[in-house]
Amino acid sequence: MAQSDFAYAVAADSAGLPLAVSIFSDRDGVRDEMREDVHAAGFALRECGTMARALDGELRSLGELVMLDCRELDAAGMAALARLDSRVARSGAHMVVATSVDALEDVFACCAQSAPQILVNPRRADRIIALGRMLGETTIGKVRELSEDDRMALLRLTEQVNQIAEKLDRFSTPAPAQAASAPAFSFGEAPRPDTSEQLVRNMRPPLPDPRLVRKIIQQRQLRARFFDGDLFADPAWDMLLDLTAARVEHVRVSVTSLCIASGVPPTTALRWISQMTDAGLLERIEDETDRRRAFIQLTDKAVDAMSRYFHELGKAAAQLV
Repeated sequence: MAQSDFAYAVAADSAGLPLAVSIFSDRDGVRDEMREDVHAAGFALRECGTMARALDGELRSLGELVMLDCRELDAAGMAALARLDSRVARSGAHMVVATSVDALEDVFACCAQSAPQILVNPRRADRIIALGRMLGETTIGKVRELSEDDRMALLRLTEQVNQIAEKLDRFSTPAPAQAASAPAFSFGEAPRPDTSEQLVRNMRPPLPDPRLVRKIIQQRQLRARFFDGDLFADPAWDMLLDLTAARVEHVRVSVTSLCIASGVPPTTALRWISQMTDAGLLERIEDETDRRRAFIQLTDKAVDAMSRYFHELGKAAAQLV
């Protein structure tokens, strides 16, 4: 933790001071909204300025929470954001980055250390929910340990609140908002370390034919033509299917592509990617030829589970299409 950040955390812990938040945006209206929401949430405002101010590198302290409105990035901005990401990670702070679909790949590649919440084209309600999630994960100078069940419950609760916020937004904004979903998905317990793990991995059945997996995906997507998409939304499973097919096809999957495969808004998909990464099902892979890019793939744990799942289905899997 940077010395100034550490000093503040110690003082806040002993004096009961509110969490300090820094907000940065080049859009005056968004910056004003963020400032109002930070004050309404009971946080202390540490810094408030443009993105250039955030990426300056000369700020002595950013506080415990950093919120960025980063719609686009050039090469210099990417380098600066990567440095900021590293600083936030070292200090033990949390970060929320609001961005656009076009800049998502760049932002995701730059934020490899701090594990930020990434919001894509967020509404004000999304930013408020992000503040709430950060408050739930952070205490004064401490991070509360959550069980896997707690994290999943928090995620589902967040999605339910998001749905309510979107419905309320429709009364105040003429443009319809795309509804998010509150899917149910259980990851199960991580296998205990075993000396025979490598042997078991070698004995696992092969992954299914990617053509079969793609047909299953297409059939799942077909339902949206006849029913409300939220009725069947299951982004975690859709992403696992997409990554399973890509693994056999030897195709790399970008975070943008995986968000599309999820069938839900990008911000919702990114929350699930984060949770599934924490659960040991997904992992981030840096592009060896271009450090500004990163991809998502299944972990060995997930590959093993998908292999055995389709093996159990056997010939019945073909009946799913």
